[in-house]
Amino acid sequence: MRPSAAGTALSELGGRLHPLDHPPCGSGWNRAELADLLPSGHVFREAAVLVGIVDHPHAAPGVLLTRRTVTLTHHGGQISFPGGSIDPGDAGPREAALREAWEEIRLPEAHVEPLGYLDPYVTITGFRVLPLVARLRPGFALTADPAEVDEVFEAPLSFLLDRRHLQRHAGDFRGKRRHYWQVRYGDHRIWGATAAMLVNLRDRIEGRKT
Repeated sequence: MRPSAAGTALSELGGRLHPLDHPPCGSGWNRAELADLLPSGHVFREAAVLVGIVDHPHAAPGVLLTRRTVTLTHHGGQISFPGGSIDPGDAGPREAALREAWEEIRLPEAHVEPLGYLDPYVTITGFRVLPLVARLRPGFALTADPAEVDEVFEAPLSFLLDRRHLQRHAGDFRGKRRHYWQVRYGDHRIWGATAAMLVNLRDRIEGRKT
């Protein structure tokens, strides 16, 4: 990552994202990687997550992350952004991401300033996810819903986007060699969809295509 990437002012980040009033279309920038894992006509379930960047007044910005409860059906025990399926009652992905953040960790909407969207990302569990990037104003107190979240923590944005930390790894899955992104922060292993979205965020900040 270029040294200036994580230092980009959050007020400028919105111009490098998909606008709030025009959520991005498309099947996902990583769809080709799932070509042999999901049928060509698969109908993805729509979902949204909140990529919350805490704008500390006297410290570097941090990213809000959760560790999912191990008993969850999808991605149990993994590090993730708050989020989930877009429900029929949600006006769109923005509202779904904010609702899920409130339900999972009691993040007050008054402390959230949505900036825009990253590119859609699809998962092997059949979701098409829209990541909503937002500035978080400090001063909130979080309470995790134990049915969904075991832990809430914050990691430095600069650390998560550093190319020395955010690396490509490989492993065998369903008889083939697969590649995935990963970053380790302390005892936390951030990989898969969450790490891939961080790559997309880094590329957006740097003006690159993922």
